[in-house]
Amino acid sequence: MAATSPAMQQRASEILRRLTALYPDATCSLNYETPLQLLVATMLSAQCTDERVNKVTPALFARYPDAASLAGAQLETLEALIKSTGFYRNKAKNIRGACEMILGRFDGQVPQTMAALTQLPGVARKTANVVLAHGFGINAGVTVDTHVKRLSQRLGLTDEENPVKVERALMPLLPQSEWENWSIRLIYHGRAVCKARKPNCGGCVLADLCPVALGR
Repeated sequence: MAATSPAMQQRASEILRRLTALYPDATCSLNYETPLQLLVATMLSAQCTDERVNKVTPALFARYPDAASLAGAQLETLEALIKSTGFYRNKAKNIRGACEMILGRFDGQVPQTMAALTQLPGVARKTANVVLAHGFGINAGVTVDTHVKRLSQRLGLTDEENPVKVERALMPLLPQSEWENWSIRLIYHGRAVCKARKPNCGGCVLADLCPVALGR
């Protein structure tokens, strides 16, 4: 595991500065109007693109606009609405279960703490971080998806494989206020430039800061 140092913090800060300039309007790509809709959309985004989720959620939220309606949904109907997002049986079960718990334990409101959110079926730290940051403006951690993990490894900021350990390695590198900004911009850069199979190192604004691009 790479140890945190002032030099690494400075490099992480410079990476974020450049990505902010490159993607000034970067934000959550999921479409939602309420914290509950964000929670459901984020759960659907597991092993699925945000673009696909955004095609599914309008009909889903029109039929089930709140936690009560989702908690009372027939699984077969819910599964049919979300089938194209993949793993739809587990997702439907978890969405309904999460909404049942929201009604039973949290007075019908999406909870606003990491501890409470991760009690919900199907909700781990990644989903909870997204909901807290974009639903409530709370930076409780660093959202680690496949892009954030891949780019953070390539940039030499961590060699951890477990997403929670990647998150723990990244959190000391940046001010808490920047944790979600970091995630969002790495996601944008991972989609556009630093792709999994063929990173465009020649067209990357981070090439001089990246061990992979430098051949180290």
